[in-house]
Amino acid sequence: MTVLRPDIADSDDVRDGMVPEARADRAAPPPAQETGSTGLIQLHESIAALLASRGQWRQAYQHLRSALDLLYADQTEPPHVPEQLRREVDRLRREHAEAREQSLRDSLTASYNRRYLDQRLVSLLAEEATHPTGLGLALVDLDWFKQVNDTYGHLVGDRVLQRVVELLQDGLPEGAFCARYGGEEFVLVLPGIDASTAVAVCDAARARVEHYPWQQLGPGLRVTVSVGLAHSSPGNRTAAGPEQTLLQADGLLYAAKRSGRNAVAYRQNGRVRLAGAAAGRRAVAEPRAVGY
Repeated sequence: MTVLRPDIADSDDVRDGMVPEARADRAAPPPAQETGSTGLIQLHESIAALLASRGQWRQAYQHLRSALDLLYADQTEPPHVPEQLRREVDRLRREHAEAREQSLRDSLTASYNRRYLDQRLVSLLAEEATHPTGLGLALVDLDWFKQVNDTYGHLVGDRVLQRVVELLQDGLPEGAFCARYGGEEFVLVLPGIDASTAVAVCDAARARVEHYPWQQLGPGLRVTVSVGLAHSSPGNRTAAGPEQTLLQADGLLYAAKRSGRNAVAYRQNGRVRLAGAAAGRRAVAEPRAVGY
């Protein structure tokens, strides 16, 4: 009988529903003292195998633990776990952690993906009341990116996306992150940051993209981004949830695009403004109606 020992008592350590096989140097467990106990152990194992085959790993693990408790109920010393098995468990834990991290990353740019973004925004907005500085959410879109693909090819286009993400992430404050929203759109999430600092962070990221030597990737290549920045704080409740916050950022991104691109658009005192070098532009478009 193969049972899960205490040192591997973690449902995440059971990969694909299989318990690591007993090693040759593992001490054989003592037989159950009673026939009824043996039958109950076998029953727990059978249930665990059935649950594992259905992908219900946590419930399967609980039944294996019950079998283990019954098996060693009369022992005063904990079972010995060979060092080789310990190393195998550590390896499985590392592989599980790496697989989980990869599942939350965009395969092309290595930024976080939409799944991670949706999960984190729910928790961050729920915690907003405990952060007096609030939360900044910036929707970033590459300007004229279709022309980049059409002129230089999709391979160069992919490299542009990868480099843009590196530039966006460079110098982000602690706790902030970048996630791919879809296509050539990305989201910068800036928790625990006031509105003016959020504007400065976004415009610095925009400037890094503008001034990067893109000609290294293709002659005549120029890349800029437009940014729509929404900010939510306990004293200025402009967003009720993740979807509404993203809609507001999208509306401001539209304003940045309509105002000449290569700009950060944000709202201050009820008016849409442009940050940095774009602040001197005379015409500033209003966002699309998204529930302000």
